[in-house]
Amino acid sequence: MKISTRGRYALEALLDLALHAGMETEQLSRVARRRGLSENYLEQIFMVLKEHGIVESTRGARGGYRLVKAPECITAGEVLRALEGPLAPVACVTSDPSRPACSRMGKCVTRALWIRIMEGLDEVTDTVTLRDLAEFALSQPAQQQGGVGLEEGAGQYEI
Repeated sequence: MKISTRGRYALEALLDLALHAGMETEQLSRVARRRGLSENYLEQIFMVLKEHGIVESTRGARGGYRLVKAPECITAGEVLRALEGPLAPVACVTSDPSRPACSRMGKCVTRALWIRIMEGLDEVTDTVTLRDLAEFALSQPAQQQGGVGLEEGAGQYEI
């Protein structure tokens, strides 16, 4: 299974939002600038996140996006599934009816492996929260933080 840029950028942008705005509204242009990402691409990603109830938007001069829930209540799994769909390495181990089952499913000797991989992915992604990611990022030396460090005077979620 390969996580697309949509899934990776969603986690990165939500982490940035949590660190810089906490539960307040932040303009997506600021997130895009800090992360070095396309604002248009982030807008597409955030529309999906909004549809899944992860963020909400406010229009106007002071508009932008904010987290719907606290960072400790948003898991990486929730975010990735919103953008990627089921975190299954192969179609035969998901209950998603839009993914066709394999014709060899009844006699597949490797299906147990694929199930274990999916369960492992679920276990990890469903237990790691935005807060966990923020704590890890802030514990790293500045040069290794991947640009998630706080701007001078920026708001910060209490970690």
